[in-house]
Amino acid sequence: MLKSTRRQFLRSAAGLAAAVAAPYVVPASVLGADGAVAPSNRIAMGLMGAGGRGSDVCSHFMRQPDVQWRAVCDVRQERLSTGKAMVDRTYSNGDCSTHVDFREMFGRKDLDAVLIATGMHWHVLASIYAAKAGKDVYCEKPTSLTIGEGRAMVETMKRYGTIYQAGHQRRSTDSFRFMAEVVRKGLIGKLQSIFMLVWEDGPIGPEAPRPVPTGFDYDLWLGWTPWHPYTNARVAGRTLFWDTGAGNMVDMGCHWTDMAQFVHQSDDTVPVNYEGEAVFPTGAFSETPVKGEWRATYADGVKLIMRQKGGFEDRLIRCEGTEGWIQVVDGTNGVTAQPASILKMRGISAKGWGDPGDHVRNFLEAVKSRNPMTTAHPESAHRATSMAHAANIALRLGRKLKFDPKTEHFIGDPEADRMIHRPLRAPWHL
Repeated sequence: MLKSTRRQFLRSAAGLAAAVAAPYVVPASVLGADGAVAPSNRIAMGLMGAGGRGSDVCSHFMRQPDVQWRAVCDVRQERLSTGKAMVDRTYSNGDCSTHVDFREMFGRKDLDAVLIATGMHWHVLASIYAAKAGKDVYCEKPTSLTIGEGRAMVETMKRYGTIYQAGHQRRSTDSFRFMAEVVRKGLIGKLQSIFMLVWEDGPIGPEAPRPVPTGFDYDLWLGWTPWHPYTNARVAGRTLFWDTGAGNMVDMGCHWTDMAQFVHQSDDTVPVNYEGEAVFPTGAFSETPVKGEWRATYADGVKLIMRQKGGFEDRLIRCEGTEGWIQVVDGTNGVTAQPASILKMRGISAKGWGDPGDHVRNFLEAVKSRNPMTTAHPESAHRATSMAHAANIALRLGRKLKFDPKTEHFIGDPEADRMIHRPLRAPWHL
């Protein structure tokens, strides 16, 4: 109601100003003519995290005529300057404001939504702060750093009526949607297993602490996670340290577990059994698995296998049924299947996973309609990520685990259960 009232006021004010200042010439695009969207009807947005991924996704938002970027936030001054320049260049002005502290940006009354593209350790807390500030959220993956904070995110989005879209853009990509349709229609028979392949992580060697670079708010970058002396490796390789990441089994793996959920139509649950083996780095600075494999089973018996092996170009997902299989290779967007006749049903599309345009559009339409069931809504995003976290916990403990999807607790294993949550460094809290 507050958003509608503000826009109605702006439209009325624009009309009054035009009547009083009749001699002045106002471009038709500003008033919404010639097919353009008037500023009062655009979704005003701010970017938190102006690194490579944030800038890329932001550029897709910029292609939408009903979006207006007004602010950029980053703890690194060089990225802040780059982000502002990108926005200003798009609108041919210097109006984009900059903020180091995201709370300052979220507090602005002229923003409707935010894009969060920070490291994964900030995804949940930033999303919760945004929701409490009345902002809708498009958040990059992985959704959370722990199972417990992921659940807190879901409940907060419900409580505040926040429109939320996770950056699981493969749900909006033709090849993966086709795979899901093939499985759901039973064209490979009854689904039996889903195989997922991600690439190996190279260990990061020890590195001595050094001064924090000028223009970098390192304490704010760490946020709620434990304090560590600054090193380039800890920041650049943040996904390979348990305090700020969870390794490739989660960082890329959450895309595959999300697709497994999508194919299996299990957005409100997760597998119940987890086991696996992993090779952890020795004598290294980094901590997460270098390579390995985990296996999980849904309550209906469908099996999941994720293997961390090989290079970046090897990533794929394969669904096997009683009468055939279908596979998508991520790098090429190529689909193969058996029987091969299945492929004749696929439409032709040049879009691969790297183009999140349709995913962005789905979010924007949800912001307008206030329909919380986006393509990658909070519950689906949380479940996909929590499954990967559960598998990671089994790997870290080196034993089989049973998980209750309803209570989101491990059964009969207090040590595993304690890993569902982590304490937050003061003054941060969920």
